[in-house]
Amino acid sequence: MRPRSLDELVGQQHLLAPGSPLRRLVEGDQPMSLLLWGPPGTGKTTIAAVVSHQTNRKFVELSAVTAGVKDVRQVIDGARRDLSRATGTVETVLFIDEVHRFTKAQQDALLPGVENRWVTLVAATTENPFFSVISPLLSRSLLLTLESLTDDDISLLLDRALSDERGLNGDFELAQDARDHLLRMAGGDARRALTYLEAAAGGARAKHDQAVKYEQAGDGTSDEAPARALIDLVTLETAVDRAAVRYDRAGDQHYDVASALIKSIRGSDVDASMHYLARMIEAGEDPRFIARRLVISASEDIGMGDPTALGVAVAAAEAVQLIGMPEARINLAQAVVALALAPKSNAVIVAVDAAIADVKAGKVGPVPPHLRDAHYAGAKKIGHGSSYEYSHNDPRGVVPQQYAPDVIDGTDYYTPTRRGGEAAYADRVAAIRKILRDRK
Repeated sequence: MRPRSLDELVGQQHLLAPGSPLRRLVEGDQPMSLLLWGPPGTGKTTIAAVVSHQTNRKFVELSAVTAGVKDVRQVIDGARRDLSRATGTVETVLFIDEVHRFTKAQQDALLPGVENRWVTLVAATTENPFFSVISPLLSRSLLLTLESLTDDDISLLLDRALSDERGLNGDFELAQDARDHLLRMAGGDARRALTYLEAAAGGARAKHDQAVKYEQAGDGTSDEAPARALIDLVTLETAVDRAAVRYDRAGDQHYDVASALIKSIRGSDVDASMHYLARMIEAGEDPRFIARRLVISASEDIGMGDPTALGVAVAAAEAVQLIGMPEARINLAQAVVALALAPKSNAVIVAVDAAIADVKAGKVGPVPPHLRDAHYAGAKKIGHGSSYEYSHNDPRGVVPQQYAPDVIDGTDYYTPTRRGGEAAYADRVAAIRKILRDRK
């Protein structure tokens, strides 16, 4: 079902506009190397194949997992020989999947072929190329960023696969609940969606053939077999060995389950929190969405009760980006356990919201003169910074001087709790405020 032209490509419309670099490369047959960066199953290999097919170039594919420097040089040498032939000149598209797995030496081996245009390099990566691809190769290639496919995109691909002669040729019908579950499990990955559909079609075909057999036997044990095999939810679940968790990602239950996860963490119920995390994972929820909610919870519900919670949540979010699912479920689970069991405090969000409310109400008085910028000629003449006292010169590290504008001077926004690590901050805040306000 791989598209044979740019017009058959689903999704990535931001790369397909008339006059775009990708269209110029394909339709104008211009030599140009590409670096395709995006999640799995979004069309990176497809774009490479289209570049080769529509420009009548030779297509060579290498995997960075198995290929070495010798393989790279062999392909480039072959491409160079093809170009030097007196007749029948053939240009080569070299596609390298997972290019971020190449070492620096392996990537260096690509440079002569790219720089001299002996090959049109199309390299694909799921990792940020600015960290995983050497600068000389990056500067010689056009970077195209691919986006995850939407549910509508995946649904269109499923329809094509069901009807196209290259696919299931109209012999199968996909039940709506099975389609919904397929979309959830795909998570924007076309390859995964088609793989699951193919697996389910095998099971549906076996059921259908059995029904036809009973009908032909005429033993009365079966109704007339339908013309097309039905891929229902049970067949799909059996094929992919994954139970359908019934909640609509676009509807209320999507938000209900996400809300239940955060409220269970806030309530310190680690087991309920793990249950809702599992439901979101099994429903095919975007792990990045889950990670973002955890990062917010770390500051909103835990805050200074355990200041390290934010670091744990951010690390989990970075791990999701780095390794992806299914392994990232472990990182998310670790973060959920840490956040659920951490001491809770909402003092941080209460403080910042109270401060914002005062700013919106117009309480924004002028900055005290001694705090104003004094790093320019003439500042002292107008009194800017002249009476500022340097905190490090006081043995306490704090000096009694005014920092807030007059309009809010003496206002307490941050009110720490006595839970967890925040208890120590509560004592410190009280002591610091006493020194700051002991002004004569």
